[in-house]
Amino acid sequence: MKLTVLKSGLLTTVQDLGRKGFQRQGVLMGGAMDKVALRIANLLVGNPDHAAVLELSMQGPELRFEQDTLIALAGADLSASINEEPVRMWRAVLVKAGNVLRFGKPVQGNYAYLAVAGGVQVPEVMGSRSTYLRAGIGGLQGRSLQRGDVLQFGDVSDTNRLLLGDLLLQDRKENAFTEAAWWPEPELLPRYEENPTLRAMRGLEYNWFTENSQGYIWNEKYKVTPQSDRMGCRLQGTILALEEERELLSTAVSYGTVQVPAQGDPIVLMADSQTTGGYPRIAQVITADLPALAQVQAGKIIRFQEVSLEEAHRLLYQQEKHLLALRQAILYKLHQQ
Repeated sequence: MKLTVLKSGLLTTVQDLGRKGFQRQGVLMGGAMDKVALRIANLLVGNPDHAAVLELSMQGPELRFEQDTLIALAGADLSASINEEPVRMWRAVLVKAGNVLRFGKPVQGNYAYLAVAGGVQVPEVMGSRSTYLRAGIGGLQGRSLQRGDVLQFGDVSDTNRLLLGDLLLQDRKENAFTEAAWWPEPELLPRYEENPTLRAMRGLEYNWFTENSQGYIWNEKYKVTPQSDRMGCRLQGTILALEEERELLSTAVSYGTVQVPAQGDPIVLMADSQTTGGYPRIAQVITADLPALAQVQAGKIIRFQEVSLEEAHRLLYQQEKHLLALRQAILYKLHQQ
C-alpha cells in the first residue's frame, strides 16, 4: 500500500520514537516532538508504538491514498478533511482508494501525527526511521516531504486486520471514508492547553542564578516566540541573570532542558536539540509534560511550576498507565467481536 504527496505542507517528515543509544557519540535522539500522540495514533491503527508515522507541522499536506488504507490522526487539530468532510481526531479511519486527505486552519497545537496500518516504510538509520533534517539522515532521503513523493507502507499485522474488519462492517460503499464508532475516553488522551503550566525540576546550575532569577523562573510568565522550532522553544519574558559571571564547559542536555544564554531569555530544548550545551541549566521540564510543551503555539504563554523528582516519576508512571489502559481497551474490543 502507498500514498502520494500532492502538496507538501509547511513541514511534513517521517518520525518515530527516535534514535536511542547514540548520544554518547553525539547523535541526538530526535524523533516525534509529541511522542505520546505518535504512540496513540499507532495504537489506534494496531501498529507497534515505535512504528514510523508522518509528523505534520501547522500547515498540513495533501495526501492521496492509492489503496484502501487504515489511518488515525492524533496530536494537534489541523482541520483534517476528505472530500470536504471533516475527519475526526483520535480514532481509526478507513480511507478509500483514490481519496485525498487535506488540512486547513490549525485549531489547536503545532504537530499532528498520521499513522497508517503497517507503518511508513523508509530505510532505518541507526535503528530509527525518524528524519533529522540538519544532518540529512533518516526519513525519506533525510528531508521533509515534497510534491510527488510516494511513500510505501509496511505489511499489516493481525491487529491491523482486526481493526480493518471492524470498520468494514460499518462501511458504506458510497463513502470516501469510514470512521470507527468508538474512540478513547478523554481521560486517556493528552491534555493540551493554549497557555499551560509546565512542571519542571531545578537544573544543575540553578544555584548559579540570582535569588530574583530563581523566583522569576517559577513565578513569571514567558511568551513562546516565532523563532521556536524542533531544536528549541525560545521564550521571551523577565530576564534571568547569573549571580556572577561564570563559564560552563559543554555538558549533557536533553529534550526539556531549560538553558539560559547570556542575554537572559530562556530556551527550552526540544526533540532535535544537541546532545551537549554550554549554557547554564536553570530547570528541566519533566518528561510527562513534554507533549504539552510541543503543542504550545507561538505567541502563547507558558509558566513553570517546580516539582520534585519523585513527583516527576509519579506523573510519568501515570501517563504510561493511561497508554497501557488504551492498548488493553482496544485489544479487548477487537477480541469481543
